[in-house]
Amino acid sequence: MAVTPCGDGERVRVLSVVGARPQFVKLAPVDRALRAHGHEHVIVHTGQHYDQLLSQAFFDDLGIPAPAVNLGVGSHSHSTQTGSILARLEPVLEGQRPDWVLVYGDTNSTLGGAVASAQHDLPLAHLEAGLRSFDRRTPEERNRIVADHLSDLLLAPTAAAVHNLAGEGLAARTVLVGDVMADVLTGVRRRVAAEPGRYLPASLHGRPYLLATLHRAETTDDPGRLAAILDALAASPLPVRLLAHPRLTDRAHLLGLALSAGSLEAGEPLPYPSMIAAMLGARGLVTDSGGLQKEALMLGVPCTTLRARTEWPETLQDGWNVLVPEPRDIAAAVSRPRPPGDPPRPYGDGHSAGRVVAELAARAGAGLDAGKTLA
Repeated sequence: MAVTPCGDGERVRVLSVVGARPQFVKLAPVDRALRAHGHEHVIVHTGQHYDQLLSQAFFDDLGIPAPAVNLGVGSHSHSTQTGSILARLEPVLEGQRPDWVLVYGDTNSTLGGAVASAQHDLPLAHLEAGLRSFDRRTPEERNRIVADHLSDLLLAPTAAAVHNLAGEGLAARTVLVGDVMADVLTGVRRRVAAEPGRYLPASLHGRPYLLATLHRAETTDDPGRLAAILDALAASPLPVRLLAHPRLTDRAHLLGLALSAGSLEAGEPLPYPSMIAAMLGARGLVTDSGGLQKEALMLGVPCTTLRARTEWPETLQDGWNVLVPEPRDIAAAVSRPRPPGDPPRPYGDGHSAGRVVAELAARAGAGLDAGKTLA
């Protein structure tokens, strides 16, 4: 992958705003790279994901220092959650005045961090910039678009992301750095491969299975769609281990839907190394997640995505990922053979975090207006 060369730059204070599982994974290599180069890193946890297995376990497993601040916003509607992040982040930004605010991905924490930074005239960088599903009905798409257009530095993971940003007039602020999740996955995969029995849950030993996750609002908030998906998974020819996100558990309970029936067996979310071990052992992944599509490709695991569009078009190459918006088509999708050969590797060389940090250091102190016309 070709990338823009990066200089060493000066020592900087970076404030990372994170709040959800995929952001913790991305945070880990960035934090290591910042500390390795002597930069100051302030971690602010919004509390968007507060469940032990979706929050603290990731800090423990990936060696991330405890957050300097936890805003404790909890689970609410999109507008209430984002409003709480804005209100609670304001005094933190006023007190810290970092050289950069760094936001990650496409969650409400991303949106809240981006808007708060803009309101306080702080330089803003967006990691994983330029992703587009081209479906603005989804909150993730709206969040990432707003974050990109408010940001002074756009850290793009792929050539497709760079192309998307150029099409929106943002090429001057864009740098291709690769995907920091590849940095994490490389190391965790080695750890899991060395001791697979330590990380793979006992319930998954010795049998073929599919792994499944469901958490997006367009899945959980539509009772008919959610019921149809659960019925399709329950009728699967292979056992399906469903890692039940708290949102899914709450909605299923409210609607009287069973998460364990037929081939379908629900369990708690897994710590990150165990999740990687479970994916490596699975015949396939069924998900509505964005990041898991990408992780499945990097691990060579066929993925069935329960959506009509994806922000990761590279995953569709050679059938490694297929989009299945209709629950009636799930059975055929999960029964397809594994694509021949090795999967494509579009996400970089496992050294993206170093490029991210070098860009932040090299461009610090240029001023907010300069940041908006990055060359």
